[in-house]
Amino acid sequence: MSTQPASVPLLIACALGIEQFALRAGDRGGAGGPVTVLRTGMGPAAAERSVTRMLADPALRDAAVLATGFCAGLAPGMHPGDLVVAEETRDPRGTTACVGTELLVKELARAVPGRTVHTGPLTGSDHVVRGPERSDLLATGAIAVDMESAVTLLSAVRAGERPVAAVRVVVDAPEHELVRIGTVRGGISAFRVLRSVLPAFFEWHRSLLLPRR
Repeated sequence: MSTQPASVPLLIACALGIEQFALRAGDRGGAGGPVTVLRTGMGPAAAERSVTRMLADPALRDAAVLATGFCAGLAPGMHPGDLVVAEETRDPRGTTACVGTELLVKELARAVPGRTVHTGPLTGSDHVVRGPERSDLLATGAIAVDMESAVTLLSAVRAGERPVAAVRVVVDAPEHELVRIGTVRGGISAFRVLRSVLPAFFEWHRSLLLPRR
């Protein structure tokens, strides 16, 4: 990867208003350039439209892109409030490799101490995944699923070479299915975790500015 310019922007993409609110509530500054928190709307089609439109803006043409928000955990033993750092994102149109996974894991452990951080493939879906479908997706090697991350990162790299990453907070899991975000303890726990992760995102962003050796 080539060295990024000193003022490289950061585009943080999430789907829901509650996710955007959590991120803005946690924003205390400290990124390595201008930061935009984009609410894309729910689902892959909305994410693709929003991200493609934003990256067409000359001010964001070279932006690093990080997809975040809530997700469904697929593996037994995952709990609401756990974190998922994607090594890659997948959907039927392709696979996108993520940048700086190890750094994100380290910085998330610092930003949200005591929370379990899982790494592995993050798969995309065009609907909310429930029940037995989790097992089918787990069998593909994926550890978590959401509707926007894969298309967000794929749209980002198709718009131009750039660093991309995805970090999600588990809001429900096989033993902890959530009917509606915010209605039970799992949703509240995930919200609090998402509110605390921005320092890790900013460290990831700053690391992109360092000369490569």
